[in-house]
Amino acid sequence: MPIGFRILPSPKRTDPKLLERLRALPVSNVSDNLQRGFGTNLEPMHRSGRMAGTAFTVRTRPGDNLMVHKAIEMAEPGDVIVVDAGGALENAIIGELMAGWAEKRGVAGFVIDGAIRDSEALAEGDFPVYAAGVTHRGPWKDGPGEINVTVAVGGMVVNPGDLVAGDHDGVVAIPQADAEQVIAAAEAQHRKEAAAMQAIKAGTWDRRWVDEALRARGCEMP
Repeated sequence: MPIGFRILPSPKRTDPKLLERLRALPVSNVSDNLQRGFGTNLEPMHRSGRMAGTAFTVRTRPGDNLMVHKAIEMAEPGDVIVVDAGGALENAIIGELMAGWAEKRGVAGFVIDGAIRDSEALAEGDFPVYAAGVTHRGPWKDGPGEINVTVAVGGMVVNPGDLVAGDHDGVVAIPQADAEQVIAAAEAQHRKEAAAMQAIKAGTWDRRWVDEALRARGCEMP
């Protein structure tokens, strides 16, 4: 096998019911229950909508999308294709045609540490695409690349089979082994925040904790 060309077996897919629970949550709530230390600042390139799916990972030479084409053919409905393209912005990894084909095949979205093109077309749709930037320059199709390996996108490590969630705040990845615990905690926080918003609307939000926190740290106040 040539160095750098490798396709490993696909990961175990996530329970669809768990993904539905994840899709209903703001990414900020999920992030808080990952200790605010796991995530990426890749930008949403689509109009709106949340993303949740199983990570189908690709590592490729910066600016080359040969293995990304193969990933689209291999991915199952509900997968999120996560591409480590080294953060390079000189050549686009996907554009409107690849995104359209991936959506037609049931892919849940793209997370790309690299550039995209056809940004106006993608911005007019709701198919989730997150990327590091935009360029008009097209990709190479020579490789090398690997599929179903551990990758890093925008500083976030993603393993094949991780749960991946995104909204307009960004993207997070959750190891499958931690998913139930993280999602349950995020759901509890979401309910708590919904109750706080009702208190804000009613003008009854308890803010005593602010002064209590400052006094506990020795802050002098008038």
